[in-house]
Amino acid sequence: MNSPPSPSPSRWFKALRRTRLGEPCLKTYPLECVDVLRRARVAFRAGRTITEVFRLAQLEAVVRMLEEHECDFVDALGRDLHKPMFETVVSELILVKNEALHAINNLKKCMQPQHVEKNLSTTLDECLILSEPLGVVFIMGTWCSPVQTCLVPLVGAIAAGNCAIISPCECTAHTAELLHRLIPFYLDNECFHGILAGTIDLPEVVELKFDHVFFTGNREEGSRIARAAASTLTPATLILGGKNPCYVDQHCDISITAQRIAWARFHNAGQSLVAPDYVLCHTDVQPRLVQALKCCLMQFYGSDPRESHSYGRMVNLEIFNHTRDMLWRSGKVAVGGQVMEAEKYIAPTILTGVTESDPIMQQDIFGPVLPVLTVNNMEEAITLINKQEKPLCVYVYSSNSKVISRLMSETSSGSFCSNDSVLQSLMVALPFGGVGSSGMGSYHGRHSFDTFSHRKSCLLRGTRFECVTYLRYPPYEDRNLSLMTWASTLSQKSQGWCQIL
Repeated sequence: MNSPPSPSPSRWFKALRRTRLGEPCLKTYPLECVDVLRRARVAFRAGRTITEVFRLAQLEAVVRMLEEHECDFVDALGRDLHKPMFETVVSELILVKNEALHAINNLKKCMQPQHVEKNLSTTLDECLILSEPLGVVFIMGTWCSPVQTCLVPLVGAIAAGNCAIISPCECTAHTAELLHRLIPFYLDNECFHGILAGTIDLPEVVELKFDHVFFTGNREEGSRIARAAASTLTPATLILGGKNPCYVDQHCDISITAQRIAWARFHNAGQSLVAPDYVLCHTDVQPRLVQALKCCLMQFYGSDPRESHSYGRMVNLEIFNHTRDMLWRSGKVAVGGQVMEAEKYIAPTILTGVTESDPIMQQDIFGPVLPVLTVNNMEEAITLINKQEKPLCVYVYSSNSKVISRLMSETSSGSFCSNDSVLQSLMVALPFGGVGSSGMGSYHGRHSFDTFSHRKSCLLRGTRFECVTYLRYPPYEDRNLSLMTWASTLSQKSQGWCQIL
């Protein structure tokens, strides 16, 4: 089935004009969500999303939308997060385009049935795994990275042949409204929809019964989403925040380490699910590391980060106040610490003298604050990490491969990266997701396709060997059991377990 015709030029320019003027969009209420879900279900049952041609057309439309409205996305994220153009393009738009292009280039391969190894009893049969779309999926993004957390999962849902409804976070209102307006002008109007639901309304929407829900956000909201999904037996993927530890070994390049940690922590004004949440380092390393971090901040943002065009702001006063309160009640400010409520500004801040009982170590940090704690050795660092809930990411900086290997094998996390930060969460080829309290499920590249697919086991048999398979039928006889046991024993020694059934 071909993709629907493009809207007329006059309609397209009208949408563009509305977007640029910032015309307010009304909140989507549950009754409207019911209608949107109904339309999507009708479209899916009609087989609208099944063909490769349709999926390719929709993926290409996602790429066009990002390219043709790059300036609008930059403007929207600038309004919502004071996000620099460089960060918007690199960490939001390019990331989504890479995912879409990867899906386009690999779609045919992903859609092909996967043939599996046969055994003695299935030699003349066909054994395969068929990836079929789940149906209508619900995707909820987060305010930290509102474009990529909505559109990267959407790419996977489209590639897998689903209909989808996305809900950008209300905290980033301008970006949410932009996505809400552009999606109908680029994607199929029956299969793909954007809604504007408040955070407190999301569980109610989830209870409408989707075929899969995909949520990115904090643990508290994720728990509510999971409970709502469980009430209707809806499978869920949850990408949740956590306290991502970063161990800095005595044997590492301090200047490079400081640059990479500072970039990861203070990118987007520290509003990230994957940034290092706290640093663990040896007492002897701390003074050099803090000094190197201070130099990096001067190099990145100048003597007054508030005047820098490369530094953002907190998304709203609630997040600002929460971060400021944790900052004021924890450790000692070694660098930064300045705040300005009117601008929702918190300077890039490094804390020392932090203890495990401080507020900054008890809650996730969604702001530009980096606590630096000291440990006596690597074993103590591993023990401290394992005392916490399983994080989304673990980072280690060391030139010693044995240190890296121990951190990787003796801690548990959704992802792991040595001598850099964040990049493992952006790679198309690597699955990204949480474990334990940091989430469940994963996505990116082929892993997104699998997340939004049901892998159906298929055995295609003939009727030519009834002279053998009759052994399974009653009345059961000892002779038949002996023959089946003998055949299974032979199969174990050669091609795998054999069942003459």
